[in-house]
Amino acid sequence: MIKKYENYLIKLLIKNILIISIIFIFISFLLNIFEEIKFAENYNKSFLYPVILTFLNIPSIVFEILPFIFLISSMFFYINLYDKEEIELLRTNGVNNSKITLVVAVTSIILGVFLIIIYYSLSASLKNIYLNLKYKLTEDTNHLAVVNQSGLWIKEKIGNSIFIINANSFNKNDLENITISQLDNDYNPINTIISKHANIEKRKWMLNDVKIISETGKNNINYKQYTYVSSFNGEIISNLYSNLNSLNIIELHKLKKNYNSIGYSTTEVKLHLNKLYSLPIYLTLTTIIGSLLMIRLNYIKSK
Repeated sequence: MIKKYENYLIKLLIKNILIISIIFIFISFLLNIFEEIKFAENYNKSFLYPVILTFLNIPSIVFEILPFIFLISSMFFYINLYDKEEIELLRTNGVNNSKITLVVAVTSIILGVFLIIIYYSLSASLKNIYLNLKYKLTEDTNHLAVVNQSGLWIKEKIGNSIFIINANSFNKNDLENITISQLDNDYNPINTIISKHANIEKRKWMLNDVKIISETGKNNINYKQYTYVSSFNGEIISNLYSNLNSLNIIELHKLKKNYNSIGYSTTEVKLHLNKLYSLPIYLTLTTIIGSLLMIRLNYIKSK
């Protein structure tokens, strides 16, 4: 059962976290709104558009600076206790600095778990909406790419043809077992290009061991090397999911599984997941550091 002094300390800490968070939300809004206004002006959008973009992006920004928020909050937590001389009242009732710091640490770790389960999922969803709104303005929807369990899929429109590309394996600038289906604007098949390997470092893909199969099945052609000009290269494809903050924990695990299925490196996804899982401990350490700094500072002042 939570004691009265513990309940008071928990409420005081949460109050400070909320106040500092609101301050940083306001600062984040001011810093981000000008960037979004500049972006919206390039596409002749009304002032409401950058405001909406800013509000969608703020939760993700705040999530990134949570350790800093908790550090400052823990320091103001002790400032409140010292200014009101409540720290002395607690000590006379047998509540020393260690007990206060323990309450702060336990509260921080519980809040950290709540933040990665609830808050991060919300901020990731809003970040995803934010990126999709900007994507609709900045990208041609005729060019799409996605990674799933069946490999890498790309759709692009070049000239009067639509190309559907599938590769079983993707590793930096290399594709393995590629099939490129060429269609007309009505999605009627024209021909199919099959290749065992392709170097996609540049937008001019170099395909090896190529077989081009016409729709009629006649006039099939084999090439040792074949050049395919695409809208994508290895770098563009690698950056498809570079903003992992727009994916919740379930989606991150799904992305990791999809990357494994096509032989693509999952290092960035693993690092991001580890960062999320370690957040409660990280927040706890920052609040403990803030507490120790304030205790030490007050000790020096009292001498």
